[in-house]
Amino acid sequence: MSSTKGADRANPSRTTTFSSLRNRDFRLYMAGSVSSSTGSWVLRIAQDWLVLSLTGSPAAVGLTIALQSLPTLLLTVPGGALADRYPMRRIVQLSYAGFAVLAALLAALTLTQVVQAWHLQLIALGTGITAALSTPARQVFVHELVGSTQLRNAVSLNSAALQLAGLIGPALSGVLMGVAGVGWSFAITAASYVVPILALTRMRSEQVRTRPPQRARLRTGLRYAAQRPDILWPTLLVSLFGLFTANLPVVLAPYAKDVFHSGASGYGLFNTVVAAGALLGALVSARLGRTRLRTLMAFAAALSLLYIAAAAATTQLVFCGILLSVGAATMLVNASANSTVQLASPPTMRGRVMALYVLTYYTATTAGAPIAGTLIEHLGPRPYLLLAGGAQATICLLITARLAIARSWAHPMT
Repeated sequence: MSSTKGADRANPSRTTTFSSLRNRDFRLYMAGSVSSSTGSWVLRIAQDWLVLSLTGSPAAVGLTIALQSLPTLLLTVPGGALADRYPMRRIVQLSYAGFAVLAALLAALTLTQVVQAWHLQLIALGTGITAALSTPARQVFVHELVGSTQLRNAVSLNSAALQLAGLIGPALSGVLMGVAGVGWSFAITAASYVVPILALTRMRSEQVRTRPPQRARLRTGLRYAAQRPDILWPTLLVSLFGLFTANLPVVLAPYAKDVFHSGASGYGLFNTVVAAGALLGALVSARLGRTRLRTLMAFAAALSLLYIAAAAATTQLVFCGILLSVGAATMLVNASANSTVQLASPPTMRGRVMALYVLTYYTATTAGAPIAGTLIEHLGPRPYLLLAGGAQATICLLITARLAIARSWAHPMT
């Protein structure tokens, strides 16, 4: 009997905020996710700081970040084929082992005081390659653990855990660097990856679906995704919205500096409010049941209107209140799109479909940063935010009209 069916029976169809946590293996996965995500934030902050300390060059920091990010564009789709061909738990375990080895190597180089910038950059590239090849498997593995009935809840709770790690990790990294030094920050990061490795080992193998190796053609998965409106349109929606939502910090900095004149403290406040809203949105999303395309489009429309409202805000307090809702709505859009696409994908193609989903989102968000910066420089932050809201509303209207014409508007994604 497959674990998906077993998980579906183990989890009642009634959804509560933490219902998927009744699944023992998902609890283990969540513990590992919180530990590793927090550790990744500690490493990222310490890594960037060390590169800057060694070189004195912001350009070197940018190169390090680019080396870590570039593999996502090149290797995510092959990673989807790996997820469809080999046992996902093994892929996820190997990826965390790779992260741990790279972080431990970085700690050793730093503690022995032989570290150089090129060491950091080479290890950043290795981390990026490992992440790109394993991201589709880590996305789909949640489905393997909890089944279809609890997927939305599990995706939302996992997103909440990542948001929590995003709040804790940077602050923890600053404390560790100040108290123990950069080298020990890397060592603690390496230890944080041991938690998910042990958690995956302790999972009950009979509840995790296994399958023999099989052929997984990339073209077959891409062709299937293009032919399914319940995969194609959510993927396009979340990617096009990502041009604006993923690059919100680009506009928040000039808002703090030039609109409300609150400086660095205001910028930090804005980002914290957005993160808190995203955490709230993830918890709200966890309570929702089956995902429908029209529900996703409603969340997208609300997010568009919130951007327009934020552009009209005249005080920092009102702006922060709207930002809280923006963070929540962004999370609702992302969680709805993710679960919709996964539920519409057959198990034999789910890895490749999610690889396409991740790749299109990442490509759009990467391209969006320089576009946003250029427009803000020429138009100003407030007109840009209004333009972003209008563009998102237009995207929403066009996709809604296309779905209505195709008569797939009211179909639930099951």
